[in-house]
Amino acid sequence: MKKISISGAAIKNIAYVTMFIDHFFAVLYWTVTERFFTGAEPQTLQSVYRAGRAVGRVSFVLFAFMIAEGFAYTRNRARYCMLMAVFAVLSEVPFDLAFSNVWFDPKSQNIYFTLFLGVAALYLMERWKDRRLLQAAVPVLACVFAALLRTDYMFMGVLLILVFYYTRGKFGWQVLAGSVVLYAGIVAVYTVRYFGQGYTMASYAKSGLREMYGLFAFVLLGLYHGEKGKRMPKWLAYGFYPAHLLLLYGVKLLLAA
Repeated sequence: MKKISISGAAIKNIAYVTMFIDHFFAVLYWTVTERFFTGAEPQTLQSVYRAGRAVGRVSFVLFAFMIAEGFAYTRNRARYCMLMAVFAVLSEVPFDLAFSNVWFDPKSQNIYFTLFLGVAALYLMERWKDRRLLQAAVPVLACVFAALLRTDYMFMGVLLILVFYYTRGKFGWQVLAGSVVLYAGIVAVYTVRYFGQGYTMASYAKSGLREMYGLFAFVLLGLYHGEKGKRMPKWLAYGFYPAHLLLLYGVKLLLAA
């Protein structure tokens, strides 16, 4: 029997779909329900919302994995870093409009900033591999910047990229280390983000369990065979994130009007 396997392109496509589902529920769902489902039970609406957001937990795990793979295979790592930085800037207005309804919200930055910090950390750690002190300081600084900038997923996202890169080819370690980073990282992120707002550590711990839906991503990653597959054009792959956020925001405005 032929072993089932999937390519890197297939993983990215699944990541795009699950991300779109997540963002539909985050940005547009409540506007749609207020417009078309005014008689629905609130509890039912909440259950559907939670299910939709749970699907989205898979997407970032897949993206973090493929970012680490992309860094390993790219011929120009400096250019790879620059691409992340450019799209971080280009995506900020769409991100803030979609999630905050303003042109710029300093309280939260888009996921490309997290990806940039993860890739930049990998780049500098590779360049300074013979300078142990500097190499050890890089991931710490990347995590600090992620927390200060309040990037999406903050330092948990940065650490997950690093974990996937340094455990490449060791799927068991990826599952173990990735699970620890997912849970402990998101609890730490909630603690930093909502510190002083009256929440307890028990509430942070409970909220962190929601992120564990991302573990379903490892079912797909276990089928990855290392081949790139047929990829979409680079401009579309990188531009999908800001474009779909603008689309969701535009539809939200139309429905609200």
